[in-house]
Amino acid sequence: MEKIIDENKQGESLVLAQKEGNTKKLFIESYGCQMNFSDSEIVASILAHEGYNTTPHLEDADLVLVNTCSIRDKAEQTVRKRLEKYNAVKKINPSMKVGVLGCMAERLKSKFLEEEKIVDLVVGPDAYKDLPNLLSEVDEGREAINVLLSKDETYGDIAPVRLNSNGVTAFVSITRGCDNMCTFCVVPFTRGRERSRDPQSILNEVNDLWDKGFKEITLLGQNVDSYLWYGGGLKKDFDKASALQKATATNFAKLLELCAKTQPKMRIRFSTSNPQDMTLDVIETMAKFDNICNYIHLPVQSGSNRILKAMNRQHTREAYFELIDHIKRIIPDCAISQDMIAGFPTETEADHQDTLSLMEYVKYDFGFMFAYSERPGTLAERKMNDDVPVDVKKRRLNEIIQLQQKHGLYRTRQHIGNIEEVLIEKVSKKSEAHWSGRNSQNTVVVFPKENYTIGDFVNVKITDCTSATLIGEAVGYSENN
Repeated sequence: MEKIIDENKQGESLVLAQKEGNTKKLFIESYGCQMNFSDSEIVASILAHEGYNTTPHLEDADLVLVNTCSIRDKAEQTVRKRLEKYNAVKKINPSMKVGVLGCMAERLKSKFLEEEKIVDLVVGPDAYKDLPNLLSEVDEGREAINVLLSKDETYGDIAPVRLNSNGVTAFVSITRGCDNMCTFCVVPFTRGRERSRDPQSILNEVNDLWDKGFKEITLLGQNVDSYLWYGGGLKKDFDKASALQKATATNFAKLLELCAKTQPKMRIRFSTSNPQDMTLDVIETMAKFDNICNYIHLPVQSGSNRILKAMNRQHTREAYFELIDHIKRIIPDCAISQDMIAGFPTETEADHQDTLSLMEYVKYDFGFMFAYSERPGTLAERKMNDDVPVDVKKRRLNEIIQLQQKHGLYRTRQHIGNIEEVLIEKVSKKSEAHWSGRNSQNTVVVFPKENYTIGDFVNVKITDCTSATLIGEAVGYSENN
């Protein structure tokens, strides 16, 4: 019989995804944002209690799940191609079940079962606890779909299985959903309204990760600065909370402080921030604790006030500059990264130049840059004409990328001569003789292995750089070991 083998990234951590006595095999892939990868860990945990252990081999799987992204058309097309691959395997192994999870599942709903004949179940981001019931529906020959959005589900009671893990770094989800309604974005429609997770469950997860040897966590949410726990419920309903609930509420700055104090040697990162919601107390909390990393991902999307308004971004160019100035004043060595969209509807050459001038002001350490991709169901798709020609989008995007590479090199050069703490995460992709890790600013650092090992905090003297990577030599263990 012909064999089709597909190595999945999860294969790096199979020892963490196994439960004694389980006999069924799960192959799970994730695309898109960090939240999707975190959600896949929740799914693996749920299914571990249903008899499934993960496998890196597609051909061996009893159940194949793909966790999808709808943020851009390219992401959806990638998933379609993966389904073609699954179909080839399913012809050899007809008993294999195939499921689509995540934002693309919620957006397309039952259309997926109609369009992709090999798909057996479709499950939205808030319905993963229903997976056992949906699998039973498939076994009985019925369509299985649940894409209902929840007002309170946070999966705070589930201990995730750590997939694709190096045993050193981990994601901790703190919020779900988004209320911002940017005109280009599908997230509010695929993940629902903002709601926050009980801070005690977050601290319990952080403590558990430390006990298991993890050294760094990233607090995750579509908009972490909107974190607000007042006993449960949607953020938009906070005004209806009791006086006691309001007085004892936990915001993001307080949560950061709690995490930093709970495990003072655990490195803490967070993503993603929204310029309109980041407050001074968050920046001041970062400055107060050494174990909170000096790095902020702060998507701006455009440097033009006119385009920002068309995007329904609740900040202006001037307000963004003011926030950047506060960050640099309070945390002078803080690294900042961006998201940028080129060619949004009606964008003129003057708007594009505003974006380039904003980048010149900030000089981001790195960024994530894309040409505008019209997403079905968004306000931009319904109300705006995608009128910027493709060749113009590509040219503007290329200019943004080139400027970012220039600024990236400018920023990495500032590290040369410094001695910086690096957490070793893995072997360098380019050299088996070198370790790869990140400093507090989230910049990759490579250096000779010597006698160090994965999970060590090492002081590294930076001697050279590229626009994205620092190169150095270890000078000894840091105080965190």
